[in-house]
Amino acid sequence: MTEPRDLDLYQNLVNGDKKALEALYDRYEKLVYSFAYRMTKDPELAEEVVQEVFIKLWNPHSPYSSEKGKFSSWLLTMTRNTALDFLRKQANKPTVEYEERDSPQEAADSPGELLEVKEQSQLVRRAVQRLKKDQKQIIELFYFQGLTHEKIAVRTGLPLGTVKGRIRLALKHLRTHINEEGGKVNGY
Repeated sequence: MTEPRDLDLYQNLVNGDKKALEALYDRYEKLVYSFAYRMTKDPELAEEVVQEVFIKLWNPHSPYSSEKGKFSSWLLTMTRNTALDFLRKQANKPTVEYEERDSPQEAADSPGELLEVKEQSQLVRRAVQRLKKDQKQIIELFYFQGLTHEKIAVRTGLPLGTVKGRIRLALKHLRTHINEEGGKVNGY
């Protein structure tokens, strides 16, 4: 029996199916937690982010649409924005830079999961390394340092539209690089 697709689960969730929420939680909780932990460097705050993300998912304030891209990408964007909101509330804690030691390996339970997370992490890292210098810089500022589009524009001296365009283009290239390696990263 094949697992339901993310879009099917999401549609069921929108229709009030709690089992669909549970299935999405089981599928993405570790990814959401590790991403939130990378940004916050605080296990308790990362747990709060996970809880808030899945509450937002249950009560959709900005519903998912497949035209916006993959469900997992949309969920990570929601996670990023939620983590940034929590960090802003704690103004005394600055947004932190991504470091190798913050990889999601800590969130894996079994050796098999640990290996899968490590392989996915390496795949993404190789894909990021293949980006052009300007795209790589934008991705690192946006996803790993958690800067807003506006802050990236100020830091780089680029127009806001250029920053947004480079992020979209870099994500497209990342997807292509991952697909070329035959890789799959949590639904990609």
